[in-house]
Amino acid sequence: MGSLRLESLQVRLLCYNIRYATGTGPAFHLPVPGAGYLRSNRRVLAAITEFIRAERPDVVGLIEVDTGSIRTGMVNQAEHIAGQLGHYSTFQCKYGTGSLNNLMPIVRKQANAFLSAPHVHGERFHYFDTGIKRLIIELELEDLCVFLVHLSLKFRQRQYQLRSLHDLIVQSPKPVIVAGDFNTFWGTHEIYLFMRAAGLRSANSAGLPSFPARVPRIELDFILVSEGIEVTDFRVPDVRFSDHRPLVCDFHIRADEAARRAAAAAAASAA
Repeated sequence: MGSLRLESLQVRLLCYNIRYATGTGPAFHLPVPGAGYLRSNRRVLAAITEFIRAERPDVVGLIEVDTGSIRTGMVNQAEHIAGQLGHYSTFQCKYGTGSLNNLMPIVRKQANAFLSAPHVHGERFHYFDTGIKRLIIELELEDLCVFLVHLSLKFRQRQYQLRSLHDLIVQSPKPVIVAGDFNTFWGTHEIYLFMRAAGLRSANSAGLPSFPARVPRIELDFILVSEGIEVTDFRVPDVRFSDHRPLVCDFHIRADEAARRAAAAAAASAA
């Protein structure tokens, strides 16, 4: 597959916490609260897959995906959706090496994933030092690096994670997108200083909430973009296959940013 120059075309990123395709509604909490986490629903997975396919995304970031536990009948949800889209997939358990969660049935298959149509130049798995959910997936494309995260439910640990995330993304020589479930119960206010320090802005300029899916009130999910990325459209579709709604962002790399990076690369080669 040839490389795709992202500054020459429109790119669509879809980010979605799919809750392991376990569905929503009162039945999720029967016979006991949270019991639904033990039951994946193939009809829900099919509906999620069809929704994603209809959106025709170039890059998909999936949070809370099952990579083949007894819950799904050993079906790897990331590979299943990628196969339906004709996409490349990369996924990893979100708890990190050394975690006791890696020894637990079902839990050890709980992951985050990227699905991608553009040519992939590399993938890297980074890990936070704090929190239960520690995975950061970095997907490198021709003109862009995309990071996928699922931050801690605890405020203090989220702040430590944001500091580590800042130190990671500022090293990127390419424009950056950070996407995922930030668990920010205060919305954008909670990550304001992080965005300023990292040179990021939210693609969701209207602050549209994404959680809970039935009647969204909280902005938990974000797509953050760096300078040089022009956002042309952003939506939070009214989709209720999970407890979160998905985010859909259309963007392109500005030509002046591409020229600046080309000049910097040429100068570095000549030095």
